[in-house]
Amino acid sequence: AVDIPCSAYRSQGSDARIEWKFQKGSSLVLFYYGGQLTEPYKTRVQFSLTSIHFTTVTRADTGKYICEVVGDNSQIARSEVNLIVQGTERRALAPVPLLPAHPA
Repeated sequence: AVDIPCSAYRSQGSDARIEWKFQKGSSLVLFYYGGQLTEPYKTRVQFSLTSIHFTTVTRADTGKYICEVVGDNSQIARSEVNLIVQGTERRALAPVPLLPAHPA
């Protein structure tokens, strides 16, 4: 399991809006937006205000994770974390049971 901190959140107010993006090469994927995790991250990522938690990671998750926080005064704080997943790390991870989906 891996935790990626959002250090930008600490510099903004509690009503801040948070977006997470994943950059790999020239592609950019929005994976937390509008208060929701996007597919395919919903089943293996847990969101909190100060970090995201991956229950499992693979080498495909290697890349740059960008946390953008828009504060009350529309100022944007941004923090970036580079994640590198080695092949051996994947095999060392214990399987994590998926949490049951919340009823709508």
